[in-house]
Amino acid sequence: MSRIIATATPFHGHVQPVLTVVADLVRRGHEVDVLTGTRFAEEVRAAGARHVPLPPAADFDDRKLDVYFPERAATPAGPAQLEYDLKYVFGDATVAQARALRGLLARSPASVVISEPFFFGAMALALSAPSSRRPTLIGLGITLPTLLSDDAPPLGLAMPPVAGEQAGIRHREMNARVRELFADTQRYLEESFGESGTELPGFFLDCMVTVPDHYLQLTVPGFEYPRGDLPPSFRFVGPLPTAPRTPHALPDWWAELARERRPVVVVTQGSFANSDLTQLVRPTVDALAGEDVLVVAVTGRPDGPAELGPVPQNVRVGGYVPHEEILPYASVLVTNGGYGGVHTALRHGVPLVVGGAGEDKPEVAARVGWSGTGVDLRTGTPSREAIADAVRTVLTDAGHRTRAGLLRDEFERHDALEAVAGLIAGL
Repeated sequence: MSRIIATATPFHGHVQPVLTVVADLVRRGHEVDVLTGTRFAEEVRAAGARHVPLPPAADFDDRKLDVYFPERAATPAGPAQLEYDLKYVFGDATVAQARALRGLLARSPASVVISEPFFFGAMALALSAPSSRRPTLIGLGITLPTLLSDDAPPLGLAMPPVAGEQAGIRHREMNARVRELFADTQRYLEESFGESGTELPGFFLDCMVTVPDHYLQLTVPGFEYPRGDLPPSFRFVGPLPTAPRTPHALPDWWAELARERRPVVVVTQGSFANSDLTQLVRPTVDALAGEDVLVVAVTGRPDGPAELGPVPQNVRVGGYVPHEEILPYASVLVTNGGYGGVHTALRHGVPLVVGGAGEDKPEVAARVGWSGTGVDLRTGTPSREAIADAVRTVLTDAGHRTRAGLLRDEFERHDALEAVAGLIAGL
């Protein structure tokens, strides 16, 4: 068995997929240390691994970002906030992360480091020595591939690939523009890596995918734009299974679902981006009040049902209802487009209506539309009319459910955990 180090930036959405992999490796007999934020110590131990806290210069509580990064709140959402995050949230942590990772390796040598792509300290480690003189770095593609391509538009435009003879030219023009837009970010990150004793070998968005010795993308080709220029180290391994759920009491209306004959429409903003339920949950509840459907509003927070207020007769509200429990009943999932949540729905063959903003959500929504598995509302604050039209479209157009079913079948031909374990065994 191997000694493995796993690393994750202390964001819930970055830590959880890493811990799903870690828990499986521990079950297989591997010894795993997890280098991440202090607030995740208990979850790391629950996965059977040893928690190693990040140093203060790289640690923060993602529930209180405004406390740790006060200027961020005044930075407009969109490209400006993305640039801020890349520089000051992810980039500034590079030196402390790399130093902590090297120190951990000196105390407890490991043969493999597993990391999500925004933990830049792992990239710095990989760039510091030839592969024969350091642990093998496995990158987990917990979000969409950041690699620029001649065959697809760069991240940030939330658009499908250009068609026609000029597609490659158009994509290269877009890529050049992205390099210009992020030129200052590139310089900033080059300085951060330089302070860690390494040098970025190219554009940082490319390096996030190409620097790891192996990059395992947690989806299937059917959900990603076709690219003929992926590096040999890149591999689609399918989505991760849902982590074992913590026991929760199911709502008192749960037994109704087995008897329900109307289509069940589930709406959620996930377990993290749910502080403002007026973005998607409340508009969906109001939009479908007169429809012949049962709406299940999952707020993802214990005080959510009270905060949501009075609801129409065709609505049931739950604070936290596990996806694995509710999706077998669902005809449609209305969601803000988290990468993991969308994949969980598609693993059940459930088509989607997606209205997301911030982070990777618009890009995930664009791929839902492109893949035919649902409707992209193209905004994080859709109108009630837009939501109602989209839900009707998905319920009446069998093509969306057919495409979701085909992706479910494609998912079943992949096993992400087995792919990780097999790769480590081969090393």
